Amino acid sequence: MTMKTLGAYPHMLGFEHLERLLERTAKSGSEGYPPFNIEQTSERSFRISLAVAGFGEDDLAITVEDRQLVIRGRQGEPDQDRIFLHRGIAARQFQRTFVLADGVEVGEALMENGLLHVDLTQAKPETIVQTINIKKG
Repeated sequence: MTMKTLGAYPHMLGFEHLERLLERTAKSGSEGYPPFNIEQTSERSFRISLAVAGFGEDDLAITVEDRQLVIRGRQGEPDQDRIFLHRGIAARQFQRTFVLADGVEVGEALMENGLLHVDLTQAKPETIVQTINIKKG
């Protein structure tokens, strides 16, 4: 089975940058931490939920950099007085990046029961009708 690129489809003119973004995202060997969900909450809104148990609001940073939503987590130094017999809860730092399409805006972020929810909204595209004049040759 051969796989066609977006450039092979004549109705996808001008979407080469999207193809490059998809290739870059596929090649970035992102590990699976923290796990996340992306759900559609209405026709034009979405929610990204990350499982960040053990992280507080002060340990997390959310930024938008060059049309990319970047979520970083870094916990403070653990108490030296604590002695773990078993340590199964990850205490490592992470960075998750999500590429945002044009017109997608980041709304509010909410921590709830060990989950970080980030709401996104997509602006309704304006309908633009352009008439092209035909010149006589």
